[in-house]
Amino acid sequence: MNPLLDFSGLPRFDAIAPEHVVPAIGQLLAENRAAVERLAAPATPATWADFVQPLTDAGERLSRAWGIVGHLHSVNDVPPWREAHNAMLPEVTRFYSELGQNLALFAKFKALAQGPEYAQLTAARRRIIDNDIRDFRLSGAELPESDKPRFKAIQEELAEIETRFSENLLDATNAHSEHVTDAASLAGLPEDERRAARAAAEKDGLSGWKFTLRAPSYQPLMQYADDRALRARMYRAYATRASELGKPEWDNSALIDRILALRAEEAKLLGYGNYAELSLVPKMADSPQEVASFLREIAAKARPYAEKDVAELRDFARAELGLGELESWDLAWASEKLKQRRYAFSGDEVKQYFPEPQVIRGLFGVIEALFCVKLEQDSAPAWHPDVRLFRITRAGELVGRFYLDLYAREEKRGGAWMDEAIARRRIAAGVQVPVAYLNCNFSGPVGDKPACFTHDEVITLFHECGHGLHHLLTQVDELPVSGIHGVEWDAVELPSQFMENFCWEWQVLSGMSAHVESGAPLPRELYDKMLAAKNFQAGMDALRQVELGLFDLLVHSELAPGGSVLDLLAKVRREVAVFTPPDWQRLPHSFSHIFAGGYAAGYYSYKWAEVLSADAFEAFEESAGQAGGVLDPATGERFWREILAVGGSRPALDSFRAFRGREPRVDALLRHNGMSGP
Repeated sequence: MNPLLDFSGLPRFDAIAPEHVVPAIGQLLAENRAAVERLAAPATPATWADFVQPLTDAGERLSRAWGIVGHLHSVNDVPPWREAHNAMLPEVTRFYSELGQNLALFAKFKALAQGPEYAQLTAARRRIIDNDIRDFRLSGAELPESDKPRFKAIQEELAEIETRFSENLLDATNAHSEHVTDAASLAGLPEDERRAARAAAEKDGLSGWKFTLRAPSYQPLMQYADDRALRARMYRAYATRASELGKPEWDNSALIDRILALRAEEAKLLGYGNYAELSLVPKMADSPQEVASFLREIAAKARPYAEKDVAELRDFARAELGLGELESWDLAWASEKLKQRRYAFSGDEVKQYFPEPQVIRGLFGVIEALFCVKLEQDSAPAWHPDVRLFRITRAGELVGRFYLDLYAREEKRGGAWMDEAIARRRIAAGVQVPVAYLNCNFSGPVGDKPACFTHDEVITLFHECGHGLHHLLTQVDELPVSGIHGVEWDAVELPSQFMENFCWEWQVLSGMSAHVESGAPLPRELYDKMLAAKNFQAGMDALRQVELGLFDLLVHSELAPGGSVLDLLAKVRREVAVFTPPDWQRLPHSFSHIFAGGYAAGYYSYKWAEVLSADAFEAFEESAGQAGGVLDPATGERFWREILAVGGSRPALDSFRAFRGREPRVDALLRHNGMSGP
């Protein structure tokens, strides 16, 4: 049997190979087309049991198999997997475009919504039907027949060029490295980073040290290296990735223009004024105007703090570091120097208290305390020797599994993300247990020293686990709204950002830290310094997020056809930024969130959901006095029951209200960010 067609359990990563993709996906597409033809026929009653459930069952097999292919394309983007994925991408995209425009299926969903059975269905099933009717409309089902071929062609081309955008970025990132042979150029770099760079050079048969544009190498270099010329070279290489300033074959310029043109055409075909209006239909926010107002309100509140942040940094750089002009490649380095001067500690000092085994135990302890579950290591084949599998049980019953892939690799796309392998649903044999992938890009162990994480990396790990918990702890048995399915995009970051808050609690950090050499826990004095520095440059950080969100919104709503994305970005920066990078910086060319990652006209979601998550965490702060700390099982149970367990089975705002007993407020976010003063 083709291992991609084995749905009896976990994916068979020890057996799945690129040559399995075309036959397996081809067979599943044929099976799905046959099922659709049967279910769309007049003889099939428009009922849940006869129509919706069989359609869901048929679609799940295809989505699971294609999900494995997409996952392996992300974590093992070697030529055979890239070719196998891209060979079937147009076919899969074409099928889903045809499915979304199938008028017979659309008619059956509408008949079911208008028929007597609808009122008897559970709230989750009614929401599925309502969502499907909405999605058929957004997929062009109501378009004139003359427009449907063009709509399908747009979907196919978008899928292909968005994939190419991501591949260009990965290739351009991997292409650049700095080979350093003079030890003097390493001044300022912590020993951990030197060892990692030495190991990278040795792997290539080189002497000296090798630095790359992948996050675990690039970020520490920019933060600690005293060699300004080295920082400048690395920054320029990073800031111009996949642009016209590099190799032509990796230039994303034309792809960006084409993506925007196709999205605008898609929106116009569906009757919307711009792509942002279309993107917001299934989200919490009602209009681009509402999102713009929200972002500009955050910008107005953050600006005084941001202006103070950048003025202090410039003064410090001039007086203490001898920098007459602060450049973009100086920001992280000068900020680290100022932070060390002001708070008397360094990020590398903190990092030594967070070796991977202790961090994982601490993270699992938080999850177990909050949600009354047990996490244990499991075993199954994976796609790389570093990947581990864990199981989650509740009251002795298996509720989910997740793969943990922590380390950066050349063939793995950058960033951190959660994705699903299997979704929860009820089948004849019982409940299908959900499975997730949790992916990060941290530095791995070097020699006999375990990997140690910066505090920012600990926060990232908690963030991705929040997404994972949303998927894994659902109690909804209907696949289209279980876990993260059916959750509005601008609410999907609520559980992830909520989990980040625990990384600042002494009750948590004191139990999840142990110095990598001495084993001593994080000293209270060092924690107090971290807490004092928590909102260091919070104003600048907030405006940076607003800049990204506003650019994304406006590029999808106000940019004229053929207009310059760089000119628009410059306009946004003039409005909200307090520090502007050089003209040759090419942010859009590496902004994969919006051009390849599903966040188009939705990047504002991070700030939108941050309001919800900060407000939700405030409930744990309020209960801390009575419960003896923020790890309050009673409040955790309510959060699980009202937010995580219900998945997308009801509107996210209803879930928030059920948990907090009121509408969300921005106050907690401002307080957490140190911006609640007069």
